[in-house]
Amino acid sequence: MAARGSGARREAGRTGAESGRSRAENGRTGAESGRSRAEAGRGGAEPGRGGGEEARRRSRQEDGPQRRAQPGGSRPEARERVARRGGDVPPPRGPRRPPPRPPRPPLVLRLGSPRRRINFGLIGMTFILSIFAGRLIQMQGLDSKVYEEAAADQRQHTETIPAKRGSITDVNGHDLAVTVEAREVSIDPSKVPAGVRANIAKILAQQLGKDEQEMAAKLGRTGTHYQLLARDVEPVVATRLLQQRVPALSTKKTYKRLYPAGDLAGSLIGFVGDEGNGLGGMEQARNSLLAGHDGEQRVETGRDGQRIPMTSSQRTAPVDGQDVRLTIDRDIQWAAQKSIGEQVQKSGADSGTVIVMDVQTAQIVAMANAPELDLNDWRKAPESRYVNKAAADVFEPGSTNKVITAAAALEAKAVTPDTVYQVPDRIRCADQVLRDAHAHKVEALTFRQAMAQSSNVATVMAARKVGSQKLYEMLKAFGFGSAPGGGVPGAEAGLLPDYRKWSGSQSCTVAYGQGVSVTALQMASVYQTIANGGVKLDPQIVAGTTDATGRFVPAPAGKQTRVVSETTAREITTMLESAVGEEGTGQLAAIDGYRVAGKTGTANRYDAELGRYDGYTASFVGFAPADKPRLVVLSVVQNPKKGHFGGQLAAPVFKDVMTFAIKSKKIPPTGSAAPTVRTRAGQ
Repeated sequence: MAARGSGARREAGRTGAESGRSRAENGRTGAESGRSRAEAGRGGAEPGRGGGEEARRRSRQEDGPQRRAQPGGSRPEARERVARRGGDVPPPRGPRRPPPRPPRPPLVLRLGSPRRRINFGLIGMTFILSIFAGRLIQMQGLDSKVYEEAAADQRQHTETIPAKRGSITDVNGHDLAVTVEAREVSIDPSKVPAGVRANIAKILAQQLGKDEQEMAAKLGRTGTHYQLLARDVEPVVATRLLQQRVPALSTKKTYKRLYPAGDLAGSLIGFVGDEGNGLGGMEQARNSLLAGHDGEQRVETGRDGQRIPMTSSQRTAPVDGQDVRLTIDRDIQWAAQKSIGEQVQKSGADSGTVIVMDVQTAQIVAMANAPELDLNDWRKAPESRYVNKAAADVFEPGSTNKVITAAAALEAKAVTPDTVYQVPDRIRCADQVLRDAHAHKVEALTFRQAMAQSSNVATVMAARKVGSQKLYEMLKAFGFGSAPGGGVPGAEAGLLPDYRKWSGSQSCTVAYGQGVSVTALQMASVYQTIANGGVKLDPQIVAGTTDATGRFVPAPAGKQTRVVSETTAREITTMLESAVGEEGTGQLAAIDGYRVAGKTGTANRYDAELGRYDGYTASFVGFAPADKPRLVVLSVVQNPKKGHFGGQLAAPVFKDVMTFAIKSKKIPPTGSAAPTVRTRAGQ
């Protein structure tokens, strides 16, 4: 019994072991089946996502019958019951299916040989380092000078050292234009903090005399590193600004032009622009002489613009301009401007001119215009005042031109001062009827008397004896039609048509100053020629200059040209002296104690803007003392509204200016009396 029980237990153990092996085998089969399904899923998913879904459906369809054919077949409890019954039952088999694919081996990154990688790395590093080495050799060896110069150019800056402009003085050395030291004030807006800009703008406006909004606008331009705040600032003002520690403020030494006399000879002197160049008058005509030559200095600066200490600098010293001394006499210039200014205002004229000239040298003692240009405020003046009208404005001279007709007639021996003419008050010339200024009956007049009374008709009668060609040649010899020499800025040539182009009436009107155009300077030169015994001198405006050592160098004398004989000049002088006498039209030009010779002029005025004649030109020109001439004075009044005769408007100006000039020059009366001459026919 015992033996049988022991054998039964051994049999049961063997059965259990086999059952365990069967379960293990089934487990391996299930695992393989799972791997097969997974592999099939991966394989189906590879072509596309749709393929993976189809594989999962097929897997479910294949597994369905198997699960139904094995009710609880693979469960552990069922296998254990079979084993206890002692049966050796093989595990259930499902439907036959293809063997599963073997799993893919994992991807393995196969690295190259380390030695090869190291070699490639060393080669690459060597190539790169060789490039750097070559560049360094080029920069520090081959092209070192080039880069050294480029670096030096970045550090070095050239600063202009302005030359001091020369002065303009009158004949006695009184300053008419001077240069003084000044400052140019600028700022770097990018370095001004936003919180203090309003306060800084207020300070700048107060100190520089500028508008506060203008200063604020410049400070607001933070995209720039330079804003010019003011030019021509006095050094004391610039110093005061720097002491207030305005951020990023800088000053530069410059010069500014001052005109101590204001409008005295303003259009003659001219003015200087912001760039330091003359823009009119003598400032422009003698700019190269006055300006000198600026110097320069090369300095090394850092990024902030400050000079690097202990660095080298190259400096070329400036050459200051030379002084120019004019022939103008300040006192006589003042008297001339005052007199013509008052007459222009009194007569309601557009403008007026006065010229005072030395007879013996043709030096211009005064050249006045009214209204005149104020040089200290030239920017606000109309451009018409920039023009020196005494030298540039042209007009028809009228009766002052009759001395040239007289000179031509006397030189041609066609008349004498005592030649008697039966003079009506009108005369026909081609298609025109020309008249005297006043109606009168036919009267017998000597040529001297006709000149004293300024008869147009008698002058035409004398010109007909001379002829147009000789009259034209005499006009040209006196300087008509050509700009006068002597360096007067802006001097014009006037208008003298060729005699072959004169119309029938023009051949007559030219004799008494209509149909030709001159400047005041040209007409003053005509009377200087008569007063100088028939010798014409080019008008002079520059007395001299200073050289590099400061020594005064006189200007050369003007060119001399004999125009008429001394006898002709003396005879014309006696005629002109009669014109200022009791029977002449220039009585208001007479000066007590002095012998005065002169001639009135009244001409129709051609208005270029209107394109026709409109208004009058009143003039008077003469010299004194008549027997020993020293000064010529010419006065012109353009387009007066109250009166229009030269003897009425221009002669009083001549008297005022000549009286002042002869006293200023200390010219004494000659003490001689005028010679007794025949003034009337029949005497």
